[in-house]
Amino acid sequence: MGEESRSVRNARLWAEVNAQHTDADAASRWATPSIEWGLFDIPEADVGVIGDVSGLDVVELGCGTAYFSAWLARAGARPVGVDLSRPQLSTARRCQTLLGLAFPLVEADAERLPLQPNSFDLAVSEYGACLWCDPELWLAEAARVLRPGGRLVFLTNSPLAGMCVPADGGYAGTELLRPQRALCPVTWPDGNEEFHPGHGDWIRLLGDNGFAVDALVELYAPPGSRTHPYYEVVTAEWASAWPAEDLWVAHLR
Repeated sequence: MGEESRSVRNARLWAEVNAQHTDADAASRWATPSIEWGLFDIPEADVGVIGDVSGLDVVELGCGTAYFSAWLARAGARPVGVDLSRPQLSTARRCQTLLGLAFPLVEADAERLPLQPNSFDLAVSEYGACLWCDPELWLAEAARVLRPGGRLVFLTNSPLAGMCVPADGGYAGTELLRPQRALCPVTWPDGNEEFHPGHGDWIRLLGDNGFAVDALVELYAPPGSRTHPYYEVVTAEWASAWPAEDLWVAHLR
């Protein structure tokens, strides 16, 4: 599938998602006082991958409604949110007005960033570009816009979760249903295309683009977690037994 068709398809999908979930949902995320990760809202304090962002220039790749950038702004960073979904960015702007927190929002594809080289100290993606964009392309762009020594932190589904999700969608089960090599990309019944490289492939891709891996944190659902109400990937029970999400940390050599 071509790059243009993927971008158009992703924009249409996220316009639909934005229409399903009200501004109140986004505002609730914006109002959360501190950074949380993934489907089970794991506190950044428990994983410690972001560090002190005060005074840093940060780009969020695939920001959606930009709640993650809002968290970073409150922590003293200077974020720029990038997303190809105009409706999602419109929701983000309404949240900015509602909560009195402003930072730039750019409508663009993370595979082709309209940003200057060597402009940022940190690039982040929580279920954004790292899931929806071709890793060969978005990693090259992340490396281009980061300053030497700049850091990259991104969260995506674990390959194991992708291998256990049924072909017709729904929650992951307890059997391997597709080979790992079929995950990059994998196309779901609604036409949604996602990229789930294996760990070895991620390490190779990061290295090819000048990154050194600092950490891979495999996230499980904490005790007492509830299954996410919107996204059918894994149940809380499944994610308490197997890692549902991978949190990667790297720096530009």
